[in-house]
Amino acid sequence: MTAQRRVFVTIAAFAMALSWIAAPARAAVIDPDSTTVQVLGINDFHGRLLPDSFSGNAGAAVLAGAVDVLETSYPNSVFAAAGDLIGASTFESFVAKDKPTIDVLNAMGLDVSAVGNHEFDKGYADLTDRVMAPYDAVTNPYGGATWQYLGANVREAATGDPALPETWTESFGDVEIGFVGVVTNETPSLVSPDGVAGLSFEPEYVAANRSAATLTAAGADLVVLLVHEGAPTPAYSDAVDTSNDFGEMLANLSPDIDAVISGHTHQAYDHRVPVPEWTSEGRAVTERPVVSAGQYGMALNQLLFTFDADGNVTGLDTGIIDLYEAYPPDAAVQSIVDDAVAAADVLGSVVLGQLEAPLYRASTATGSPGSTRGAESTLGNAVASIQLWATQDNGAQIAFMNPGGLRADMLGMAGGDLTQYPSDITFAQAASVQPFANTLVTMDLTGAQIRQVLEEQWQPAGSSRPFLRLGTSTGFAYTYDPNAVAGSRILDMRLDGSPIADEEVVKVVANSFLAAGGDNFITLAEGTNKADSGRVDLTAQVDYLDANGILNADYTQHAVGISGLDSLTLTQGDDVAFDVSSLMMTGPTDLLDQNVTVTLGKKTVGTFPVINVLPTDLFDEHGTASVLFEVPSSVKGEIQLTITGDTTGTVVTLDVTVLKKEKSNSGNGKGNAFAFGHDKQSVFAPYVPFGG
Repeated sequence: MTAQRRVFVTIAAFAMALSWIAAPARAAVIDPDSTTVQVLGINDFHGRLLPDSFSGNAGAAVLAGAVDVLETSYPNSVFAAAGDLIGASTFESFVAKDKPTIDVLNAMGLDVSAVGNHEFDKGYADLTDRVMAPYDAVTNPYGGATWQYLGANVREAATGDPALPETWTESFGDVEIGFVGVVTNETPSLVSPDGVAGLSFEPEYVAANRSAATLTAAGADLVVLLVHEGAPTPAYSDAVDTSNDFGEMLANLSPDIDAVISGHTHQAYDHRVPVPEWTSEGRAVTERPVVSAGQYGMALNQLLFTFDADGNVTGLDTGIIDLYEAYPPDAAVQSIVDDAVAAADVLGSVVLGQLEAPLYRASTATGSPGSTRGAESTLGNAVASIQLWATQDNGAQIAFMNPGGLRADMLGMAGGDLTQYPSDITFAQAASVQPFANTLVTMDLTGAQIRQVLEEQWQPAGSSRPFLRLGTSTGFAYTYDPNAVAGSRILDMRLDGSPIADEEVVKVVANSFLAAGGDNFITLAEGTNKADSGRVDLTAQVDYLDANGILNADYTQHAVGISGLDSLTLTQGDDVAFDVSSLMMTGPTDLLDQNVTVTLGKKTVGTFPVINVLPTDLFDEHGTASVLFEVPSSVKGEIQLTITGDTTGTVVTLDVTVLKKEKSNSGNGKGNAFAFGHDKQSVFAPYVPFGG
């Protein structure tokens, strides 16, 4: 426990504080000859200063209040972290270069932390020369972390020398606690390579074991590993599975390491992993605690170690303490947060650029924008296109955006009044659209996997939202059959007009929520060559406006339904009938097609009216047209069937084959190459969810 801050608590306050403890570890039996040391752990805080009832974030002031209470209960305490304290932060911290986060963690007395990959988002020099350097109002106004950052596996590539401190110790009487910090050795692929040029990242366990041996030889009674690497799920079996990076690391840890506080994967767990060597030595404690507190200050890991007079560990209790509204906020930290919010309000008024037109989320007939996540929207596609732009240097070709990540329409100062556009848009307005501070993650997917991602828009049975329409970047378009059975809905996918083959490998970008399989898009979690760009979604939006000045509205539909077209092989003279759907954006001022024109090759075969009626259900089948034409005798061979909107410029393309009509001695000469499921009086068929 550092001496720089500890709030004095009166006897009355102490009694009140105890009443706020939420499910701490079990209290140990007090032995007058024993010493109890408490280690509190957090990870992946990511500048979450404010409470959030939607996600369960406690906020910095309540986190600090919990630390106050728990450290009052156990004066021999260390408050530690497993990295990613800064970076990928929300607006209040992001706009001030994470200085508010540094200040609140200083105020709550954070002692020591491993570096995470996000500590390198702005490069190694920024970490060492700003974040870790002493605060100075003139020369370093945005730095000054007073806790000790550790990175034992971060080395100078040329010499192998340590690039960051490796260990940190704290003593409580005769008991000495040592800490080792390491970061995922995948960091060079998770941040900008230029920012970590000249550095190498050893396997985590190699550096951890080396540093633990040094601490043990120097007399440490307990060694705690702070590691910015984590289990893929909360399950014990996954934590110890040696086929994943974390399980492999655990299997190779030295018996010198007594506990592991982990992070990076944003999971919450409290495991005990047997250490055979400890059993052989006859230790009182034979299992190593392996813990993580989830993310964003939602919880704390509490570890209580009991030592006898000889410094041996004789008892261990651990627990995860949920924090949301569970502790009184710390007044000093609340003041820092309030100041950060006030400053952010000022910074939020800064104009970033202009909007050509308002960009809306999707809506139903009875709701406002955002009332459905099952329809394509100008905002969803615009955000996806921005994210593609932001990762073009990473090779991204297609971007996907989840509709639930859009929390406000992007209207700018004009507020939706079309007479006032182009309109300025402020920092705060941009931030309100994407408040989750997800980072952008690139990955490789095959065409078959992209097809499966699109299939996963139809959510599992029983989901509260049966359909989630992904926003997609400009240049990517696809057609689907809304009445087909699961697994066969996607008819055609194109990138810049060219078909995407199932075996083709495409670089895709999505936010970190989607990339982890969020919203049941599990195929995105299976992408290969994943790399976290370190770029926050809001940052991408800010940078786009800075570089381009204006964000234009794209009213073209990237996803269009085709039903009733049973074959892509046509015959001259045949009647072809099918229905088109999902031709309509739902924003109150979005442009709409009144007609679509259909061509076969260069031959126009008809223009057909579009019926634009706002949806009453949660599927994207509004904006419909019924198409009926006779295949001309002047076209043949492998050509394209194209459907073009008269106002938006929406273009739907299908590759078809037109066969020459065979001569017949009887009948009316009409071919019967295939059935369409429609007759000449066909109107748009009602949508039947999940293939009926």
